[in-house]
Amino acid sequence: MKCRSCAAELTHTFLDLGFAPPSNAYLTEEDLSRPEKYYPLKIKVCNQCWLVQTEDYTEAGELFSSDYAYFSSTSSGWLAHAADYANMISEKLDLSSDSLVMEIASNDGYLLRNFVSAGVPCLGIEPTASTAAAAEALGIPVIRAFFGEQLAGQLVDKGYRADLVVGNNVFAHVPDINDFTRGLKSVLSATGTITLEFPHVMQLIEHAQFDTAYHEHFSYLSLYTVKRIFESAGLRVYDVETLATHGGSLRIYGCHKEAARQTSGAVEQLLIQEARFGLQDIKTYDGFQQRADKIKNDFLGFLVDQKQNGKLVAAYGAAAKGNTLLNYAGVKPDLLPFVCDAAPSKQGKYMPGSHIPIIPPADLKRYCPDFVLILPWNIAAEVKGQHADLEQSGTRFVTVVPKLEIA
Repeated sequence: MKCRSCAAELTHTFLDLGFAPPSNAYLTEEDLSRPEKYYPLKIKVCNQCWLVQTEDYTEAGELFSSDYAYFSSTSSGWLAHAADYANMISEKLDLSSDSLVMEIASNDGYLLRNFVSAGVPCLGIEPTASTAAAAEALGIPVIRAFFGEQLAGQLVDKGYRADLVVGNNVFAHVPDINDFTRGLKSVLSATGTITLEFPHVMQLIEHAQFDTAYHEHFSYLSLYTVKRIFESAGLRVYDVETLATHGGSLRIYGCHKEAARQTSGAVEQLLIQEARFGLQDIKTYDGFQQRADKIKNDFLGFLVDQKQNGKLVAAYGAAAKGNTLLNYAGVKPDLLPFVCDAAPSKQGKYMPGSHIPIIPPADLKRYCPDFVLILPWNIAAEVKGQHADLEQSGTRFVTVVPKLEIA
């Protein structure tokens, strides 16, 4: 395999999680009697441009199907994050009824609903029919397609040029990251801004967030690598912010290379920080496998101990990262009988690979588990706040990454 960005030979494996099904391929009861697709889940690192990336096995169409079950609006914290961003960027860029906001991977309209309310014209690009329909019901125009240079050219031919192009947690999800970036440049107006949010690979390494590795995440990104990718497409990163979302993310601001916008000092500061951390040193990536294995072994030990002690452990959040953890650890319903999730699109289905049933969160009170394992640890505070009554009745909350913690 060659690097998706610079085409250098990939000789270094960063993480090997064995074989796993796609993390968002939730199963119906009928599916349980059918063969299930598994793919190798290996993460490589390029020692030329330092793009961390999954080994090629799957096509995007197999991962983001028409009945895609991830709806962004399920998380109240993420809705608040989107609303805050919309207010901030509208003021920063002076967006108005004469502007156009385009969001790539607009999902269920969690973000663009804010621009609709403010009277700012917008357009969503979303390939999954289930989430696109939810956005359209909110009055958001959506083009149901995968975004890339070809679609961007078609949009330009129809007169679309965006003053703001948004991509939240999509840049890491595209198999051809160079093609996607050239598409961003095509649809961007002469004075426009691109903002992209994505998990920061430096945080992944520092906090052993191995469960954020799954097939839908084709890339694991640093500012250094994104800056190189942008430059190769004739774009420039002119500002960057660090965010607490998803265990530590970056929000980068981009423009055309020749645009008048000044580059913020924050860009150089973060590049220096990444270099000091060692993101351009292959030694930094060594030993990550052992850290992941220790987390997995401690997790399994906890589940086995509780089973032997007659305790009930339930899980909250049928998240992709949870599927990575459960499948790597080989956990089945005998150790973890059920997972609760607030998304109606997941309830009544089963976790891929582990076949653990997914039920509504209201059922937690009925079962009164001794422990609730929060699989999406990035929203642990939100989950605990929503279920404080369980804690008062004796249930203890558990997170596994970066280490086993029992509240």
